[in-house]
Amino acid sequence: MSFTAEVKAELASAENESCCALAQSYALLLFGRAFSGREISLLTENPTVADVYIKAVETLSGATVKPTVTGAGNYKITVEDTAVIGRILAAVGHETAAKRRVNFAVLQNECCFAAFIRGAFLACGTVTDPEKEYHLEFSVPVKGLCGDLMKLFDEFEPTPKMTERAGAHILYFKNSTDIEDVLTLMGATECSMGVMGAKAIKSIKNTVNRKVNFENANLRRTVDAANRQRDAIAYIQKKHGFDALPEELRELARLRFENEELSNAQLAKMLPESITASGVNHRFARIIRMADQWKEKDKKQ
Repeated sequence: MSFTAEVKAELASAENESCCALAQSYALLLFGRAFSGREISLLTENPTVADVYIKAVETLSGATVKPTVTGAGNYKITVEDTAVIGRILAAVGHETAAKRRVNFAVLQNECCFAAFIRGAFLACGTVTDPEKEYHLEFSVPVKGLCGDLMKLFDEFEPTPKMTERAGAHILYFKNSTDIEDVLTLMGATECSMGVMGAKAIKSIKNTVNRKVNFENANLRRTVDAANRQRDAIAYIQKKHGFDALPEELRELARLRFENEELSNAQLAKMLPESITASGVNHRFARIIRMADQWKEKDKKQ
């Protein structure tokens, strides 16, 4: 089941007061495939949404409707009987459906705003799996209707952004916290918590990845430094011998030459005098510089 289907299943099971039931049913029909004096219809791949739409039509009109299944497996619910359409339009305060706009008078109480948005999402909303990315949108067929939905969101936080895509008008959210808030507003609290959980897991993974990358980078730097140390010491031993080094560097060079696998901290403990790993690192830097200088002189000879 897709995340959109999970959200819609939770929304479809939400309990409504009578005023909110009217608001949800109104939005479900208004934001469907068609809403006019000639046809009111919905096309959906979701059987749960199809059932809720049929219930809305029957509640508002008193008529019985049945879905048809398309060749692609989608559910299509169509009302073309003008008498039935007339009763629906009257129930939601539309004398005609010449203008597909929101009749805000239907939203009797503050609670109805959330129910209306819930119905709109059931009809035309989608939300991406939060484990992949964050994106929730309403794909609205009419620009004016899209603007009306935007006005409804002005009553709440957050505010969506608007764009157009393939002839549809899109209201969308891309911030995870905004999506959590919208899902909670509509009544999909469990799915909202799912977004929070997915975000927490992503955060943990990102923290672990950053730590692993940091440790790998440190390891690469350590290996590179050890290779430079060994190369310098091998060159000095072969061309000049350890006796050419100052006394305080001689023993360290021998230890590294004989113990390639040990860390600087381990080498520090093997030296006769007390010295830190940082001190060992500084001495190796001197050895490398001396080796580089000898290489340049040897080339000229």
